[in-house]
Amino acid sequence: MSVLLIAGSPSEHSRSAALLDAVAQRLGLRQALIDRLRIRDLSPQALLLADTTHKSVQHALAQVESARAVVVATPVYKAAYSGVLKVFLDLLPQSGLKGKAVLPLATGGSPHHMLALDYALRPVLQSLGARHILPGVYASDAQLPKGDNGDYGSTPELDQRLDEAVHHLLQDGLRMPPSGAFAPVPFAQVRCSV
Repeated sequence: MSVLLIAGSPSEHSRSAALLDAVAQRLGLRQALIDRLRIRDLSPQALLLADTTHKSVQHALAQVESARAVVVATPVYKAAYSGVLKVFLDLLPQSGLKGKAVLPLATGGSPHHMLALDYALRPVLQSLGARHILPGVYASDAQLPKGDNGDYGSTPELDQRLDEAVHHLLQDGLRMPPSGAFAPVPFAQVRCSV
């Protein structure tokens, strides 16, 4: 099982990238196979010209195709997801997310843009054939404060929401057994004691 983490921020260091890193850390604890795609690293010219023959774009499209689940992180600007993410999603074929579980993540300056996940990003993911779009996680700047060292931290409330989102991705989206669970026991081996 592989999970592709798509960073849709035009900035190298961003709150949405920090949110994606927090999800990656949680997935790593569950031994999930993680692959990463930073859209900002693709050829800008190839993206803007929709050049699907460009090597970087072909590799990115192959990453999406081979993933079983996708986590998409984006900053929200003016109540919409990033333009760089929009350009990339436009390159995917109409069934580019068919059969995949998708976890959307977004960050924004205030809670006022929270609905951008449901009203801007979710319909696009749905139109690309995603099998299961999980409830997204939106974090405001206050929930991802910048520390003295320049790294972004997270509030306990956001940590709890991320824990739940990753749990749902693994359980509902990928149908992985809960951590620490017992191995299945065939019915023939069940012994009752009274």
